[in-house]
Amino acid sequence: MFLAEVFVTLKPTVNDPPGITVMGAVQNLGFNSVYGVRIGKFLEIKLAETNRGKAEQIIEDISQKLLANPVIEEYRYELKEVSAVP
Repeated sequence: MFLAEVFVTLKPTVNDPPGITVMGAVQNLGFNSVYGVRIGKFLEIKLAETNRGKAEQIIEDISQKLLANPVIEEYRYELKEVSAVP
């Protein structure tokens, strides 16, 4: 079995209004050393696969077809082998 941790973020050239809002709030709380915040998505996907290559292909397909908008977002993932969970 595998656990994929998928991170989807806006491309650096894309404006991030929620990130700007959070950054303003952080600075209003007095954390003046913060100079940038970007908001993204984090997903955990469990796969009942034994083949790492097959698991990677599944995560690539899911990320490209569903999780990330390739026009404005990019993604990366970490694939970890885990023991079977009942």
